[in-house]
Amino acid sequence: MNPSIEQQDGLTLVRAAGHIDFEGSAAFQGLLDQAMAQTTQRPASLVIDCAAVDYVSSAGLRVFLMTARAAKQAGVGFVVCALRPAVREVFDVSGFSRIIDIRLDTAAAGVPPRA
Repeated sequence: MNPSIEQQDGLTLVRAAGHIDFEGSAAFQGLLDQAMAQTTQRPASLVIDCAAVDYVSSAGLRVFLMTARAAKQAGVGFVVCALRPAVREVFDVSGFSRIIDIRLDTAAAGVPPRA
């Protein structure tokens, strides 16, 4: 997993990649915690771009759920976008697509295009 964090006008974008499984879930959780706390002001919205994520295990799903809960408690919008079909199926079968805001791509998630 080789994620990155970008800040854009009150929006924090995390670009995740690879496998989000038991082995990498703690590091991914740490990255998302860092994204939430990166500035003294909470971001207006936290978007996780999963276009390069090819696998999510139950441990990875837990990270998404914990972050969604933390964002809600902090009053921060939380969106997951660009799920590949196999990853989307995991979200759908587990019921997470009913409790987490999932968008088609970064544009649908409100991320401005790169300059």
